[in-house]
Amino acid sequence: MYQKELNAIKRANLFRQRKIYKNVLDFASNDYLGLANRKKSLQKACILLKKETSFAPKASMLINGYHPIHQKFENFLAKINGFEAGLVVGSGFLANIASIEALVRKNDELFIDSEFHASGNLAARLVKKVSVFEHNNEKELESLLQKSKAYRKIIAIEGVYSMIGDLAKREIFELAKKYEAILIVDEAHSSGTIGKNLLGIFDYYDIKIEPNFIKMGTLGKAYGSYGAYILSSKEIRDFLINRAKPIIYSTAPSLFDIALAYTNAKYILKHKDKIRKKLNKLKRVVVEVLGIWPESLILPIVIGDNKKVLQLQKKLLKKDLFVGAIREPTVPKAILRIILREPIKKKELKKLLELIKEYD
Repeated sequence: MYQKELNAIKRANLFRQRKIYKNVLDFASNDYLGLANRKKSLQKACILLKKETSFAPKASMLINGYHPIHQKFENFLAKINGFEAGLVVGSGFLANIASIEALVRKNDELFIDSEFHASGNLAARLVKKVSVFEHNNEKELESLLQKSKAYRKIIAIEGVYSMIGDLAKREIFELAKKYEAILIVDEAHSSGTIGKNLLGIFDYYDIKIEPNFIKMGTLGKAYGSYGAYILSSKEIRDFLINRAKPIIYSTAPSLFDIALAYTNAKYILKHKDKIRKKLNKLKRVVVEVLGIWPESLILPIVIGDNKKVLQLQKKLLKKDLFVGAIREPTVPKAILRIILREPIKKKELKKLLELIKEYD
């Protein structure tokens, strides 16, 4: 029924497949701190769960799926990040859908960065008034904010952009305060990876949390689990509980995943200085080989051709080095996406970067 479309995808070198990779050095996953392999975290999460009388959420959070483990984790994240309230969600994709679709009402306007995640772009289709501003262009954003006659203005950005690896500009946070706009910050790739306390972009810039600031983060990246959370004022939290469809109509997040993320979040906070030093050592290798200092743990190397980027990925895989091959139109130009993961050793990263220079 769809063979013609599949053939067209293959001809464009855009065909996607699921594969299982074994015995490779992983430079592709978003498990930034290697916690997905930490057996002690697994054991602690199991102990935490065994203390409870139920091990699955059973229903949506608004029926009887809300559990003490959910609540403990929400309160913990809100406290360490300086927010009033927290809300766990099934996934980062659902968290963005929930926030944008629920918060942008009939007479409001959404201002979204052109490089915002696909989940945000999908949610934007459900919104009546949307303005897309050029990536990280605070001047264009301010011009749009000045012209807007919306009742509420909502800005959506990422802390660290998932493909390019660059950071949201501090000026955008200042614009949100100046124009009293609600600011939604997707911290999927910044929580656990940047900032003095490894808490993300707010921590990195040492920004005071305001009532109009919202932080969304995922648990499937630096926190080594699955799920997501939204941090905000109590007022916004309560509004989302009452209006966000993915929260109202979805089964509550997995208790085991929340317990595991809770365990890992505490581990990161306790060992933040040691982790940050290891990550900086990897960044210095990039400086040594490529002459650039990565702002985040995402290192994009532009190849510019969908076919060639797949060929390079296969060459590296033959040497048991696995990197991401991201093709157009996901990115403007095809890239090799390298993750500077904490478990990776300096000599391993140096070998990879030198091979890429040689092949390219």
